[in-house]
Amino acid sequence: MRRVELSGERPVTAPGSVNAAVRRLGTNAHAVVIEVGPGGLVARHPAVGAQLFAVTEGSGWVSGGDGEREQIQAGEAVVWEPGEEHESGSDEGKTVLVVEAESLDV
Repeated sequence: MRRVELSGERPVTAPGSVNAAVRRLGTNAHAVVIEVGPGGLVARHPAVGAQLFAVTEGSGWVSGGDGEREQIQAGEAVVWEPGEEHESGSDEGKTVLVVEAESLDV
């Protein structure tokens, strides 16, 4: 598991856009939203592909291959590599955007 920054890599050029940037995350990707309720847990399992896990609301913890829990909160993200065992939970609840792809450009 590694922490990543999701800052933009190129400016948005649509007419009228101001101070906005975009970053491609990967190709052949799909995205889901996971809502983890208070005391919730997504049990340990291997990542099918590269997996970006970005917390959009709330806070909780994540762990990767080493099983060590790390705190994570809204605005932070981690990446799990293909096959990496991982799990996630929250005492208070959190909402997460997950992007899975063969590879990610983050």
